[in-house]
Amino acid sequence: MSKGQSNLIQFINCRLVRNHQLIKDDLWIRNGKIVNPEPIFFDEQCLADSKIDCANAIIAPGYIDLQINGGYGVDFSYDTETVKEGINKVAAGLITNGVTSFCPTLVTSPSATYHKVLPQIPKTTNGASVLGVHLEGPFINTKKKGAHPETHIQDLDKGIDSLLQTYGSLDNVKIITIAPELDVTGAVAQTLTKKGIIVSLGHSMGSLSDGEKAAKNGASLITHLFNAMLPFHHRDPGLVGLLTSDAIPQDRTIYYGLIADGVHTHPAALRIAHRTHPDGLCLVTDAISALGLEEGIHHLGQLNLEVKQGKAFIAGTDTLCGSIAPLDECVRIFRKATGCSIVYAIEAATLHPAKCLNIQNTKGTLDFGSDADFIFLNDDLNVLRTWINGYCVHAKNLDVPI
Repeated sequence: MSKGQSNLIQFINCRLVRNHQLIKDDLWIRNGKIVNPEPIFFDEQCLADSKIDCANAIIAPGYIDLQINGGYGVDFSYDTETVKEGINKVAAGLITNGVTSFCPTLVTSPSATYHKVLPQIPKTTNGASVLGVHLEGPFINTKKKGAHPETHIQDLDKGIDSLLQTYGSLDNVKIITIAPELDVTGAVAQTLTKKGIIVSLGHSMGSLSDGEKAAKNGASLITHLFNAMLPFHHRDPGLVGLLTSDAIPQDRTIYYGLIADGVHTHPAALRIAHRTHPDGLCLVTDAISALGLEEGIHHLGQLNLEVKQGKAFIAGTDTLCGSIAPLDECVRIFRKATGCSIVYAIEAATLHPAKCLNIQNTKGTLDFGSDADFIFLNDDLNVLRTWINGYCVHAKNLDVPI
């Protein structure tokens, strides 16, 4: 199919993830959108220009990754001279994992890195689309720095001006992770929220009270739950307690990233999060440059990292520094660990992150009018096909026509 066509395409013999269930129905797309066929039949009195037999595959919205530091040898925080090329390389690799959109993530870095990288983030790619940048630091707590270089961690002593001076611009930014205890007055969270930027809480020594105050000031996301924060304690559950807090504004859902790579979060912890607050769960990879690469030494921002035994560590230490599992693998691991339904596992990587970003009218769903970004899956949740904007951009060798 050439890119100049705007034909009406009908997908038959498939199961759609729609209305929180798997339903036997056809999917119709035209001009890069999912469309309702009934008005077309009655108003235009036309049938599909082409039909695609899906061989009983599941059709789901494309996966959305809210936190990914790089992949395929590319580090978004380190490769500052080839930003556009790097984004495109990762975008092209992600479609093989069913990811159709993502938030490139920059870890704690020198101010000059942000000034150089952020203006170069491309609006369009040759693969998965960019939804905006996730800035994970440098306004975090040094005691929960994880793999972030301590020399570049900063305080919020100048409020929102600290961010503007450090980042240079917030034009391409969608999410900013901060430690809530640094935003003492809550003014930073309030200002960012008014700008339409998601405030995420993480790399923090914050108490539950700190988290609740941040939520009241607009924060709506937790960065990689359980990791780089105080562990749950029965007298003060910390940021984890936000999942069951009764002090969250009624119009606010607290979302949280969860790394279900089989390394960062124990299966029991995955089950606790899922059973406690299922509506807010967003699967993320937190993937690093070593995603898709062999074992050895690679980069994560200003640090060297080592991949060994299927895990990524700060070189010379036992400190984990990101995941190397693709999002489709995280979906499969999560489903096995929790025993959740196929639909829920898919929605944790599609609908939930779309709602977190407030883009659920166009992404993360197969509803009429949404973008024609979707994937074919088998019953084991392996990716068979990836479609973006109504075009097949990745396909396995199967006897299913494109």
